[in-house]
Amino acid sequence: MLIAEAAAATTSTSHFSGFDVFVLLFTLIIAIGVIRSIAAPVKNKFAIGWGAICLLVFLFLDVVMIMNWMGALNG
Repeated sequence: MLIAEAAAATTSTSHFSGFDVFVLLFTLIIAIGVIRSIAAPVKNKFAIGWGAICLLVFLFLDVVMIMNWMGALNG
């Protein structure tokens, strides 16, 4: 019980994590890769599909992360 009270007392109001910046950068890099794969003269359908799936996952993660920043996920 003491540990739970101490943990509740030390929680901050900031929902921002240092890892969030890396998630946004990875999303940008994946988007650039998908665009370059689509614009390439030789189309690799596997690379385009895999990149698109990864981009969708990271975009969903970005939406959830930004909703957490705004406090929309606080039950």
